[in-house]
Amino acid sequence: MLLGLKESDAENFIALSLGKELSDARAELFVLLANIKAKTTRKTIISNYKNLQNFRAGEKPLKEKKTTSQKGDVSIYCDGGCNPNPGNAGSGVAIYRGGKLSELWYGLYEPLGTNNTAELGALYESLVIAKYETELGNKAEIKCDSKYSIDCIQTWAVNWEKKGWTKKGGKIKNLEIIKKAYFLYNEIRAEVKLSHIKAHAGFQGNELADRMTMYAIDKKSKEFVRYPEPIDVTKLLKMRAG
Repeated sequence: MLLGLKESDAENFIALSLGKELSDARAELFVLLANIKAKTTRKTIISNYKNLQNFRAGEKPLKEKKTTSQKGDVSIYCDGGCNPNPGNAGSGVAIYRGGKLSELWYGLYEPLGTNNTAELGALYESLVIAKYETELGNKAEIKCDSKYSIDCIQTWAVNWEKKGWTKKGGKIKNLEIIKKAYFLYNEIRAEVKLSHIKAHAGFQGNELADRMTMYAIDKKSKEFVRYPEPIDVTKLLKMRAG
């Protein structure tokens, strides 16, 4: 798991693990898990370590912060918006459980944000939710309409990390949130599917996540919080789009 390999890769573990690079956090976990064979003990150590990492980053534990404890595979649509750009920015997420709308989330308001910071924030929060869902035993997929955000954590950050978080040609913009999303993504990438979808292309989840970005801006909500129920989808879709 720490190397991002699947159980089906067990027979080729040694070959596949050679050359794999670890973040400092994963290296620490390898040390903590050394010579610990009991699965229950290993899971406890991993869980406690994750809570420690959340505490270090100033985050609330996942179980206190995110979705209700329900069984059922989830699809997570995320979006970020800014009006104007740069200007008032917000992020939104729509969660579908078993193909049906389950929850909406909004927040991360920035008075001087950009489309990219809002998109990255939405993707990070989606990764946090996905991580919690997988810990409940649910399958999770994230559908993001920002190719920039996906490229940041799937492609570009790999080389940036190797070069000490530098790049040829200048400063890496939005580095703090990119690093947070990148390290979290690497923790769960073997368990979570991340894919790009086109914005405003008929996906209800994408449209609702978009409306949540505007709702976050209107409410000036800096915290990432759950939209209150009952959810009137028809009414929400009539709200201004980002």
